[in-house]
Amino acid sequence: MTVLPPASHPLSYGNFRAYLVGRLAAVLAQYSMMIVLGWQAYNVARETMDTSGAAAQLGLIGLAQFLPLFFLTPVTGWVADHYDRRKITRITLCLLIVAAAILALATYEGWVSLPLIFGIAAVVGIARAFNGPAYSALAPNLVPREALPNAIAISSVAWQAGSIIGPALGGYAYAATPWGAYALASALFATALIAMIFIGPVPQPPRDTTRHPVRQMIDGLTYVRSNRLVLATITLDLFAVLLAGATALLPVYARDILHVGSTGLGHLAAAPGVGAGLTALWFSFRPMKKDVGVKMLGAVILFGLATIAFGLTAFVPHSIAIEIGIGALVILGGADMISVYVRQSLIQLHTPDAMRGRVSSLSQLTISASNELGEAESGFLAALVGPVAAVIGGGIGAIVITLVWARLFPELRLARTFDPPETGASNFSQERVHES
Repeated sequence: MTVLPPASHPLSYGNFRAYLVGRLAAVLAQYSMMIVLGWQAYNVARETMDTSGAAAQLGLIGLAQFLPLFFLTPVTGWVADHYDRRKITRITLCLLIVAAAILALATYEGWVSLPLIFGIAAVVGIARAFNGPAYSALAPNLVPREALPNAIAISSVAWQAGSIIGPALGGYAYAATPWGAYALASALFATALIAMIFIGPVPQPPRDTTRHPVRQMIDGLTYVRSNRLVLATITLDLFAVLLAGATALLPVYARDILHVGSTGLGHLAAAPGVGAGLTALWFSFRPMKKDVGVKMLGAVILFGLATIAFGLTAFVPHSIAIEIGIGALVILGGADMISVYVRQSLIQLHTPDAMRGRVSSLSQLTISASNELGEAESGFLAALVGPVAAVIGGGIGAIVITLVWARLFPELRLARTFDPPETGASNFSQERVHES
């Protein structure tokens, strides 16, 4: 096992620098591809359907990506805890490169169709199901314990920045040339693969060979249920963002409400990235150190308010609607960055390494449920009650959920710092390993 020397900052380690480049490139590609999938599916559907029917296709795109993740989560977490996490990410990145390249070719030659888009969306969901837990669990293996909090924060910043800037890249690339958007995603996935190849050998968590794999898969769920702080952070994101899925309906707002086209879609999709980037920059100079739980709750409430403000742009004169919408989305992105920063730091620091893959897979499932399943919910709800009511209602729902969670989980409200307890997490891991 490689012993890492002490250092003051995680960026002093070459493995972590390569990881960060790969992580950012992969998330940029993934989320740029997601927005383009939705935009292209909506436009293809609008050729033969009305607005309601086309909006429902956005729901199906989200569902196609979520279902593989839902069914594979128990397996992917166990795989990330028992096999080389570097190799898992490399294999899945190869799959994503091919998937994006196929859509680029199909779009360029004009044989793209809804079944093809749905099929590729499912492939993307399968790849993400495996690479997400491996990526998340790998970061703490690249730096020593004393550098871990900063490493988690930087990794979280890279993920969040990529997840919000990525849609903007996709929107702008699609506006320039539709097939180029997928070619860009494929190139970014290739960049991530090269970066991951540069990561050398890293410490591996001990494998438990005494217990059945199914029992070990269940351990991840058992751990999350037993740690109420981890449970609270994971489920708050699940239900709040599941309801407030404004970004899922950006194609509808861009085309049929604000009438700004694919270029306007790029502006709207970029706005949350600006908010997230400014917030991340602030944390790089002034990292959060106290009252982390209360700040996370406040951030989710602000997220809901910004979602409501964006929804109300439908009733604002067109001359200023796009500016107000962009402003609301900037605030939304900043609030989401705060929430992700706190959530990921708490989860990683309160979870033992031998359990990190399984807990990360459950965290990814809730994130995907709040994003992809949230897209499905928003698309279907928009088809039922209209996109404006769906966005505004979702923002209200996120605020209500946050207030309920503050009451149900006082552990979250009372969390002062990111520091884990002296005992508990590590003891859980040891007890499960020796149980038999």
